[in-house]
Amino acid sequence: MRTSKITAAVGIALLLVIGAIHFATARDSWGDAAYKGILFVANGVGSLVAAVGIARGARSWGWGLGLLIAVSAFVGYALSRTVGLPMLPPEPDKWFEPMGIVSFAAEGAFSLLAAGVLTQKLEARLR
Repeated sequence: MRTSKITAAVGIALLLVIGAIHFATARDSWGDAAYKGILFVANGVGSLVAAVGIARGARSWGWGLGLLIAVSAFVGYALSRTVGLPMLPPEPDKWFEPMGIVSFAAEGAFSLLAAGVLTQKLEARLR
């Protein structure tokens, strides 16, 4: 079963937003902790790789990688504002930073979209 071009385009756009935000904020993240900066850059690279995978035929690995990246970033965002990250205290006052809100929304939207696409692919294989 092929994913529609519109669904693929939306998925790619969401991944590009996620990646761009993480690339743009990576420099500030290095100042918090080196590993956080590395994770932000890895998120950006991974988002681009997943977007290319989807663009080349909406293959399951592209959607799966994108889902892994989006869910990881979504969870990391929530953890950083509630319990904190290793070597970093919680930042409850940063829930409503504009870039964070856009990224959080894009990650959530992509996660839902990818889960639907991957579920359809799995159901098609089981038939």
